[in-house]
Amino acid sequence: MKKGLLLLAFIIGFGVAAQEKKAYQFYDKKGKKTDYGQLLKAARTAQVVLFGEYHNNAISHWLQLELTKDMAEKKAVILGAEMIEADNQKQLDQYLKDEINQKQFDTTARLWPNYKTDYKPLVDFAKENKRPFIATNIPRRYASIVFKKGFEGLENLTLEEKSWIAPLPIAYDANLPGYVNMMKMMGDHTSPNMPKAQAIKDATMAYFILKNRNENAIFIHYNGTYHSDNFEGIYWYLKKAEPNLEIITIATIEQKEINKINTEEYNKADYILVIDEDVTKTH
Repeated sequence: MKKGLLLLAFIIGFGVAAQEKKAYQFYDKKGKKTDYGQLLKAARTAQVVLFGEYHNNAISHWLQLELTKDMAEKKAVILGAEMIEADNQKQLDQYLKDEINQKQFDTTARLWPNYKTDYKPLVDFAKENKRPFIATNIPRRYASIVFKKGFEGLENLTLEEKSWIAPLPIAYDANLPGYVNMMKMMGDHTSPNMPKAQAIKDATMAYFILKNRNENAIFIHYNGTYHSDNFEGIYWYLKKAEPNLEIITIATIEQKEINKINTEEYNKADYILVIDEDVTKTH
């Protein structure tokens, strides 16, 4: 009788496990399955964490918040994001210090349409825990200048305007695979200035990360995954400035099957977050 009950319990347990539907799975850069605990352990030993997201993916945003909260339990953290531009740092600081309310912040800063659902929880975490939050991205209008006129178009900016971008001239390698692939994807519909516009964003985000980080805290940065995939973009600029900087990168991909990844996804990041493509989009 006892053996029969044990067998029944095993069968029921196996059936429940077989029916489990996971929304995501972590992999290491060699394509081997890993888990959130291993990511958290590694992140706590880093100086900078680059969390590459899909801007409209609910799981990406949830994990960003959870990782930030869990890191902050053991280490001091500094938060930063692509989604707030550097010339809005004043308004961001005012909100963090309770000098302006949410409505005033909404109307004085250029916040993304999905700010309320996807980024406000991170900003409010920084506010509640009195942690810095850095607006790292170049103002879009200056990236647009680069797209139209190249880096030379930035030379005529005022000193104040130049304070919102990486110091000129920036290093630029047109042969980095990410920039090369960008040109290939756009084909005849673009110009050599398109990857330069991407590079000025990458360089500026790296610059503000380095400017605001300190040895007693981990800087966790939220950015579109393309900005740090394959250890390029922001990562490339960080390492060019500080070769010994300890960086953990996280890349996000969406696919139908999360139980394996293709070999071309290997080495996309230290940790690769694979999310079921049917996960709810936030906008």
